Order: sequence, then C-alpha cells, then structure tokens
Amino acid sequence: MHSAPVGAATEIPVFRLPVTLPDTDAQASGLTRQEWVYRQLRAAILGGHFVPGRSVTLRGIAGMLGTSLTPVREAIRRLVAERALVAHGNRRVSVPRMTPAKLDELCAVRASLEVMAAERSLPLQDGARLQRLWALNAAVDEAIAAGDVTAYLGHHREFHYMLCGVEQPGAVVRPLLESLWLQFSPFLRLVLAHIGVDYVIDRHVEALRAIERGDVAALRFALEADIREGLGSITEADWKTLDREG
Repeated sequence: MHSAPVGAATEIPVFRLPVTLPDTDAQASGLTRQEWVYRQLRAAILGGHFVPGRSVTLRGIAGMLGTSLTPVREAIRRLVAERALVAHGNRRVSVPRMTPAKLDELCAVRASLEVMAAERSLPLQDGARLQRLWALNAAVDEAIAAGDVTAYLGHHREFHYMLCGVEQPGAVVRPLLESLWLQFSPFLRLVLAHIGVDYVIDRHVEALRAIERGDVAALRFALEADIREGLGSITEADWKTLDREG
C-alpha cells in the first residue's frame, strides 16, 4: 500500500505535447505519417493529456503535431473505433466524460481481465521478471514521493501490463487491456490533478508477494482490491467537482 502525498491539485490543459514517444518526427521513427500521428495521439490519451469532456479541434491537433489534417482524420477514426475519443460534428473531438456507472463497469471489466491474465502469466514470472516488477513498483513509489503524476501514470500502467504478461509475443490480452486503459487513464489523471487526491493506494506489494509464493488466490485478491480500491473513495461531491473541471 502506498500512502505518500501526490501533491496539491494542479491545472492541466485540454491537450499538450510532447508526449512519451522517443521520436518526435515521423521520418526519424521510421513510421508513416499516419501511423506516427496515431501513436502520438494514443500516447497522449494514455498519459492523460486529454481532459475528459473538453473538445479540441482537428486543426489544432494537426498544428501541434506539425502535420496536415489527413493523417489526423485517419488517426481520429481509429481512436473513435477504439472508444478512446468521441467525434463531434464540428470537427472537434474529445475524450468521453466519465460517469459513476461507466467507472464501475470499467473497474469490473479490468478486474476480470487483469486477474485472468495475471493468473495465466504466473508460470512466466521467473526471477528476472519479478526483479523487473519490483523495480517498476519502486519507480511508482518514487513518482508518488516526487508528486510526479505523469511518471506515476506511466509506471503504474507498465506494472499492470507486465503483471498480465502483455509483452509476450502475440499476447491476445494486450489490445483488450490497452482499450480499457485508453478509456481509464484520462479520468485517473483528472482525479489526481483536480480533486487533490492526497493518497494513492495500491496492492502491488501484496501481488508481488503472492507471485513469489505462487499463491493464485492471494494474487487474485490483491489485484481485484488494487483496481477497485484505487478510485473507490470518490464521493458524490468529488463527482460534482470533476463535472465542473471536465
């Protein structure tokens, strides 16, 4: 369990760059312009750089990325199909607003999928992978102590991905899990940034101890609790604040 302060509420813009991709130029990355734009936008959504409910123009996105509208339109089409974005009729897009019912459903589906994937990947969790998981958990701790929300979101997500074995070649669960995180991450950042969450609670250590023991039941309990308790303390007043900020 983590209980280090994340820091005071801070304002975040509707959309911002740069995001986390190592290459800021399509040619340097070896990708087509269309694929590069898609990955930039996808990384921005996963990093919480779109505020749920606040729209941004396609032309504005193209300007920020230094590209034409054509690859932006195609990237938006793909992200709308993945339910990461909503397209509006005035050439604007936004991350969908979160609701209590949708959050409850996302947490339930995440819990089911991640528990199943973590259990199936348990035989893969050898010494080297466990060492990497402990290192990721330490990075999460450091991000919390530093009040670095961006680093926290990245390390936290990577921890869950590795716990589920999504880095394995041909992992069927990867696109399913990524789709859920695309819908979940912007809201998580909004919570951390705007309602001043003072404590981040997780069950990473419990999950890792369960893996070390090969205890499937304990792993299931820790992971379900980690997902459900993380945002379980949001009150009705908090939702009203988030509605105003979004």
